Amino acid sequence: MQVSMTVNGGAQVHEVEPRTLLVHHIREALGLTGTNVGCDTSSCGACTVHLDGEAVKSCTVLAVQADGSEITTIEGMATAEGLHPMQRAFQEQHGLQCGFCTPGMVMAAVSLLDEIPTPTEAQVREGLEGNLCRCTGYHNIVRAVLAASGQALDDPVSVGGAGA
Repeated sequence: MQVSMTVNGGAQVHEVEPRTLLVHHIREALGLTGTNVGCDTSSCGACTVHLDGEAVKSCTVLAVQADGSEITTIEGMATAEGLHPMQRAFQEQHGLQCGFCTPGMVMAAVSLLDEIPTPTEAQVREGLEGNLCRCTGYHNIVRAVLAASGQALDDPVSVGGAGA
């Protein structure tokens, strides 16, 4: 089947097998490998992209279902001026370690701030609960999202606690 979609602002038209998952189409046909394949069961969120402005796990969407859609991957977040504010916050707050979950976390976090511009710590943790990180313990990820929302981080201990 032929699918056409706008990916990171560019028009794309490709032939795909009807069973091709969007995550595989993005990685293999489009060569955008920032979107990771983690679990293939929608548990980890490493494959999160924006589909028509909504964060989705691209391992749960067929490429043919995205026909006519606008998709943004992690590669489409930065501009010529520099990193997206969420990417910068992850960097400044050390919200990554191995980096495998980071693209999906950033995409989910951007979507969260679109819905809740100044979330509480609890709202950040709830908003990211579908994205797993095996390295960080979430402390600095939560700090990064709060920093990107423009909130002061006066007490680093207040953002602690167990996973998201």
